[in-house]
Amino acid sequence: MRESTVLVTDHTWDSTSIEAEVLARVGARIVEAAHDSEEHLVELARGADAILTCFATVGPAVMGASDRLRVVARYGIGVDNIAVADATRLGIPVTNVPRYCADEVAEHVIALIFALVRGVHQYDAAIRSGNWSLGTVRQTRRIAGCTLGIIGYGHIGEALADRARGLKLTVIVHDPAREVELQRLGIETVTLEEVARRSDFISLHAPLNDFTRGLVDAAFLAEMKPEAYLINAARGGLVDQAALLDALRLHRIAGAGIDVFVPERLPVEHPLLAQESLLATPHTAFYSEESVRDLARLAAESVAAILSGRTPPSVVNPEVLSLPRWSHLV
Repeated sequence: MRESTVLVTDHTWDSTSIEAEVLARVGARIVEAAHDSEEHLVELARGADAILTCFATVGPAVMGASDRLRVVARYGIGVDNIAVADATRLGIPVTNVPRYCADEVAEHVIALIFALVRGVHQYDAAIRSGNWSLGTVRQTRRIAGCTLGIIGYGHIGEALADRARGLKLTVIVHDPAREVELQRLGIETVTLEEVARRSDFISLHAPLNDFTRGLVDAAFLAEMKPEAYLINAARGGLVDQAALLDALRLHRIAGAGIDVFVPERLPVEHPLLAQESLLATPHTAFYSEESVRDLARLAAESVAAILSGRTPPSVVNPEVLSLPRWSHLV
């Protein structure tokens, strides 16, 4: 049996040993990219049977480089870095790991809310410079009794809501695709405008696509309470960063906790990073020792499933599985 080749475009952990172990069971070996330029990925993709990708862009040129390509698997939930429409046109399944890191992201959002409202990071910095004044933080509030607005109620949104209710927060949700279902479950669903107007904290958990790009714009921010906070641990493109900068600079909202940006590494001189009311983290909401191990294993298992003739647990474009080439999957 011919050995299969799996191209790993990029990863943020130390090694791909977990993936290599999973894939070796189905006679596959890993080839790791040195960097994620399209030219380099196209070169390595020639003859590849599968692609595993984290943040690198996998476009039609990369997918079209191999006539043996059978699957593109995402390390994670969102697939905005993969040209899914082109994969579908080519008859290639795109897989993801939808239940991954829900606990970690929910915990990170709660941590950002507490740090922002209680001024933990600001008090710490002040004390280290000899300032013990309570006036270091512009305002603190009691979190219990506040309202949390969640935009996007998938696995992460649900995990966040469970924690928020335990903290005595009122939870309201905007997710048009699940509105009827959520109402049957007794969850209060509201319009986007109501989320902006009513929430003390707004947390984004929607996928990034043509409908959600720039969802939080100047008009949305203008509707928010001046004492409200915006949290984004989903995708940077959901927020109009220029509008957010204006809102923070002019104190139209109390602050923001942002884990994702456009570009992903903002230059240190970017004006957003100069705003004291911004608490920034480096796209780390997903991370824990446990979540990374789970992610590596689950993403590799999706590839292994396709390579061994089985249907993977989560296919983003399931319509391709009806093609004759996939009739053998069990």
